[in-house]
Amino acid sequence: MSQIEIVPDGTVTSPKGFTAGATFAGIKKPGEDVLDLSMIYSQEPCNAAAVFTTNKIKSAAVVVNLQHFQKHNRVFAVIANSGCANSSTGKQGLKDAVETTELVAKALGIEADEVAVASTGVIGVPLPMDAMRKGVQQIILTAAGGHDFERAIMTTDTKPKEIAVKVNFEGGSFMIGGVAKGSGMIHPNMATMLCFITTDAAVSVDYLNQSLREAVAISFNMISVDGDTSPSDTVLLMANGQAKNKTITDSSMLSNIFQRALNQVCVHLAKSVARDGEGATKLIEVRVKGAKNITEARRAVRTIVSSNLVKSAVYGCDPNWGRVTAALGRSEVDIIETKLDVIMAGIFTLKDGTPVNFDKKTATDALKTNEVVIEVDLHLGPAEATAWGCDLTEQYVVINSQYTT
Repeated sequence: MSQIEIVPDGTVTSPKGFTAGATFAGIKKPGEDVLDLSMIYSQEPCNAAAVFTTNKIKSAAVVVNLQHFQKHNRVFAVIANSGCANSSTGKQGLKDAVETTELVAKALGIEADEVAVASTGVIGVPLPMDAMRKGVQQIILTAAGGHDFERAIMTTDTKPKEIAVKVNFEGGSFMIGGVAKGSGMIHPNMATMLCFITTDAAVSVDYLNQSLREAVAISFNMISVDGDTSPSDTVLLMANGQAKNKTITDSSMLSNIFQRALNQVCVHLAKSVARDGEGATKLIEVRVKGAKNITEARRAVRTIVSSNLVKSAVYGCDPNWGRVTAALGRSEVDIIETKLDVIMAGIFTLKDGTPVNFDKKTATDALKTNEVVIEVDLHLGPAEATAWGCDLTEQYVVINSQYTT
């Protein structure tokens, strides 16, 4: 029987054949232990799949990656910088992104279109290419370098977001490792973030694309911090086949366990992003069940978790369930009010559409936790969905009012 286990201290270099490294190139302001340029490299070519931003403004890095994926799904390396998004930088920005892939290709002895590139930071600022040229040469790749890679892609993040899982099956095993960055500009339909996932499993390109999209649908497309999305959003999955398993396709015996393991990695990273929302003090988990179909369940849960009124109430430990129903009501999903249940932090506040006479102090105290669960039952069908977000605090305004100053 196949099983999934968490790898202690796991990261993007936990799977076989992957190395990574990072350096301070001078893209960010100098500081203690500051890193701003990083790389992942696979000893063998990888089948790759990716999901990119839905924002109609796309960073130069996203444009270049899309061009590469139009040619093939083959990736050897990723180069990522923080401190500059290289977005809305015109023809020069595109030229700089292409040169970045060429710098990495020359350093590693591969082709430029086998390099994925990512940039995160301030929009509208040119990429400092002198720093990039020097920095690429400074990066030292090691099997332990995944942790430095993660630190180097962080911007307003307050903590790293990493995980690796090992899948044991009859006759062998494989690993999936991942890192992500994201704290602000987070919203469904590709949250604002960078995420890089590696696996030593052998996986067909078609199934890699299918499994990644399924995992993103229940993870990164189900988180919200502030309702904005960025031009740089990228989730990249690389599979180098070093586990030597029989190639996984949608009809393989291992396809189900691969999907479950990938889902676990993506949900963990997505929740980590939501938990680390700018200025946040609490993770909010919203569960909607009893919807007519999965589309309506997801629409309902996304609307609730992204409501500023709901987020503010949770921050203030205010059991104001009316904000939940108000958000639900504008989500455009089918509702019969007399069937509606709402539970906040384990306390029934609305039952069959009728307010419950709960003790407000008890409910307020229940909301004084680091993780708050809000449950809604529509009692209309079999579909359910879960989404994650965070509370809205004064600190969010402070962070974003001073982002470039």
